[in-house]
Amino acid sequence: MRSAPIYSLRVSDVFRALETSPEGLASNEAQARLSLYGPNVLREPKAAPQWRRFGGHVLHPMALLLLSAGVLASLGGRPELGIVIWLIVMVNAGFSFWREYRAEQAVTALKQLLPSYARIVRDGGEVQVPSSEVVPGDVLVLAEGDNIPADARVVEEYGLRVNNASLTGEAVPARKTAEASLREGLTEVERPNLIFASTSVVSGTGRAVVYATGMATQFGRIANLTQVVEEPPSPLQQQLRWMTRLITFVAIGIGTVVFLVAALNVGMPRIEALILAVGIIVATVPEGLSPTVALSLAMAVQRLARRGVLVKKLATVETLSATSVICTDKSGTLTQNQMTVRQVWAGGQRFSVSGAGYEPTGEFSPRPDDTVAGDFKALLGAAMLCNNARLIPPSPEHPHWTCLGDQTEAALRVLALKGGMDDRLLNAMLPRVHELPFDARRKRMTTIHRDSVYGEVAMVKGAPKEVLQLCTNILMHGEVRPLDAETRATIMAANDDDARRALRVIALSRRELPPRSGPYSVEDIERDLTFLGLVAMMDPPRPEVADAVKTCRQAGIRIAMITGDYGLTAESVARRVGMLSTPNPRILTGTDVEALNDAELQALLGEEAVFARMAPDHKLRLVAAFQARGDVVAVIGDGVNDAPALRKADIGIAMGRAGTDVAKQAADVIITDDDFGAIAGAIEEGRTAYNNIRKFLTYIFASNVPEIMPFVLMALFNIPLALAVTQILAIDLGTDLLPALALGAERPEPDVMQRPPRWRTLPLVDGSLIARALWLGAIETVLCYVGFFFVIDGSLNLAMTSRPDLLPFTDRLVVRGGLAYVMATTVFHAGVVTAQIGNAFACRTELSHVRHMGWLSNRFLLAGIAAEIAIILSLVYVAPLAAVFEHYPLPPEYWLVLLAYAPILYVCEWIRKRAVQRIEQRQLRRRQGVVLI
Repeated sequence: MRSAPIYSLRVSDVFRALETSPEGLASNEAQARLSLYGPNVLREPKAAPQWRRFGGHVLHPMALLLLSAGVLASLGGRPELGIVIWLIVMVNAGFSFWREYRAEQAVTALKQLLPSYARIVRDGGEVQVPSSEVVPGDVLVLAEGDNIPADARVVEEYGLRVNNASLTGEAVPARKTAEASLREGLTEVERPNLIFASTSVVSGTGRAVVYATGMATQFGRIANLTQVVEEPPSPLQQQLRWMTRLITFVAIGIGTVVFLVAALNVGMPRIEALILAVGIIVATVPEGLSPTVALSLAMAVQRLARRGVLVKKLATVETLSATSVICTDKSGTLTQNQMTVRQVWAGGQRFSVSGAGYEPTGEFSPRPDDTVAGDFKALLGAAMLCNNARLIPPSPEHPHWTCLGDQTEAALRVLALKGGMDDRLLNAMLPRVHELPFDARRKRMTTIHRDSVYGEVAMVKGAPKEVLQLCTNILMHGEVRPLDAETRATIMAANDDDARRALRVIALSRRELPPRSGPYSVEDIERDLTFLGLVAMMDPPRPEVADAVKTCRQAGIRIAMITGDYGLTAESVARRVGMLSTPNPRILTGTDVEALNDAELQALLGEEAVFARMAPDHKLRLVAAFQARGDVVAVIGDGVNDAPALRKADIGIAMGRAGTDVAKQAADVIITDDDFGAIAGAIEEGRTAYNNIRKFLTYIFASNVPEIMPFVLMALFNIPLALAVTQILAIDLGTDLLPALALGAERPEPDVMQRPPRWRTLPLVDGSLIARALWLGAIETVLCYVGFFFVIDGSLNLAMTSRPDLLPFTDRLVVRGGLAYVMATTVFHAGVVTAQIGNAFACRTELSHVRHMGWLSNRFLLAGIAAEIAIILSLVYVAPLAAVFEHYPLPPEYWLVLLAYAPILYVCEWIRKRAVQRIEQRQLRRRQGVVLI
């Protein structure tokens, strides 16, 4: 298609070589090239085969230990026990594999909900298409904050700088030019006129022609060479691994002691003693804990996705639960990001502007008269020329006027159109020749245009204070006059008046440039400006923000506004949405932050304040200061200047519609519909997911107590073993499994957003969880042993029920302890299951009553309880299973007693909860200074 390297060609030759034009490709040609080159996506790395992944669940250390125990049981004359152990290992492996698969499917589904778009020229007009549909020959339209979707040759640029860190590791922005690059010895990545997929625009604007897509890009080649690197484990995963290792070592230690005591003191055969030791290990180690936690987090991620909150990593859900500070931008985050100009100050007069949204219809009141008509026209001309936004008329797909580009610039363009400005005519008269892009530190943007009268003229827009300090003149009644101190004060008073009403104010100015020698520079261009006027626009707060702020404050979460806007505007918006409670909060500017050392800044963060006029490095420092105080910080933003803070934060949250590509790439969470209220919902879901993990841990650990105690009591006091190894396996990997999973899907508790955030250092398994599990487990153990001893002591007449189908088994029972003993172990096993029903309902809440949640609200739990009842009945009454699991059929009246275990345990736990609630209420009243009598 082309012989010379694309970087060595002149701009006109680039279009010819790639068979395209500045008007872009025609739609039919683009479709043909998409069929030829394929979609602009990277090939997914080949995943490990499913059989190998399943094998990983069969061959891990604990499973190997159980498989070995099965072999020993078979060699020791208990082949049925060996078969049961092997089958249960395979069933558990299959379930773990399924849970892992479900978690991966949840993350994969999220990727499909995070589309990436590119702004290109097609059929002579600018359009937005999915990045996957970009093809060689497409003309990219580049602006600050855009991710670059493909490798492309720059053909037009205005201060274009690109971050190539994803390719080079160098974070310093690289300057890009449209000139041909003929220097030898440079790699393609070093060429100043090439941009690459996976990089992003730091500043400036430009256009580039795509020459490589998908796996043919530089990033695609690197991806093809590298292996998939697993992400490091999250803090939650690290805690789970540490906890599992600790419990495993403890279990092996207890199992070893039990083996030695049983073999040496009790005189049990070594095979039986070994199986006994293995049983206690199985009863103690929560083998399926990690995949169960992963599945619980995956379910939370799916629930969040249905609420318009896309979480990129499962571990983020756990971090959301600990959020204590939310640092939020103002424009586009707390506000609707649909700017509409309401006020104009020009020629010393104020004018109101009617209309709403981006529809270019409206009136000026009063109408500008002849004395200020020239001033007004100059202001509108600057608003139109110093502008990169594009308005899109209504269409069948989009029934309202929309925009491409910055919403503030779109509002200025609408203002100019309302004033009768002709976009094409104005750009033909004053064509743009250069641009000094907006910079968060300068808070200004300048465009330079060719003028037939003055040669070149600069149009400047930006923050009023920053622009005004560069002005030496003002356009007043058609004349350029010196700007005196009194007029400056009048302008700032008008600015402050608008800011107090939550209007965003933009200043516009211009300068006729002298003949140029050398490159354009900020210092040479942005000085001795002529002030044209002020434009005040309204970006109303989102209707859901006030309720979300109230919810977060009730949850003990502080919301801090960190904005680049004017202080009075920020305070007005913050007060309107309920972020401020004090009448006179501090308004800290970026200059104030620079003057403070770290200790002073952290001390000030304890006060209620609004952070205004903040540059990106100021935002970064504030986030670090909050984190240094021990807070878990979430940052919400949508612009390029928010990206560093989004990366620094514990949780970065970007807006899906208003957010730039760079912000969305840096974020951990994306709010798809820009609904601020979804953030409070995300924190609620995070807290719920974390609490649910603690709930099923409590549930599982509580059942471990009655599983372990029979082995301990037998080893220490020679009490008959109340539970067989096969029965323990049936509890851990059978009856307990589904209710535990159901607790992971529990709905939020009514007061979950009325509790303070947990400390980030608080371990998942703390003293309160262990104490609660021991309390519940002790109750279960007592109830189960009451039934066990009752059967052994007084039920031989009931035990001799005739069951011909169990005759072979009963013959063996004479040797192993008799029917009474087997019925007692059956009662103990069934007692653990029925007590766990009460435990499941008790674990649904931390302190509140289950009726607040709804007794029947968790359908998964009801199904899980029904399943475990069906399983235990099958193990007891289906003869082949009863023989394998060492059960004997229980008379119906026994179940009346066993089913009472559940309410007994629940009532005991309810009494404990009430006692804890009263203690906490008494402590709270004491802290509030109320004397209790």
